[in-house]
Amino acid sequence: MKFGTIWQTLVRKDAPITSIEAAASLDSASMEQRVYEVIASFEDGCIQDQVLAQLSNYPYSSVTARFRSLLDKGYIIDTGLTRLGKSGRPQRVLKIKEPVNV
Repeated sequence: MKFGTIWQTLVRKDAPITSIEAAASLDSASMEQRVYEVIASFEDGCIQDQVLAQLSNYPYSSVTARFRSLLDKGYIIDTGLTRLGKSGRPQRVLKIKEPVNV
């Protein structure tokens, strides 16, 4: 299992230098692994709010951006189910594709 995203793919073509520098300094591998491990800790899957609660010391956008990369890599799946989040709106239930040792 390989975590992380090449930083150049994280910025727009017209991104300001501050965005480019931020992307270059981001350790996406460790954040992807943290998000994956939190999702893996929920046997029946979890919603975004549950992941955010477990990683409350990280910025919202740093956590939620990892869902897309983990889905794209096939490490997690969208179960097709939803559960109500703290806002009262439905959130998709995410689950690891298959248990692996990380």
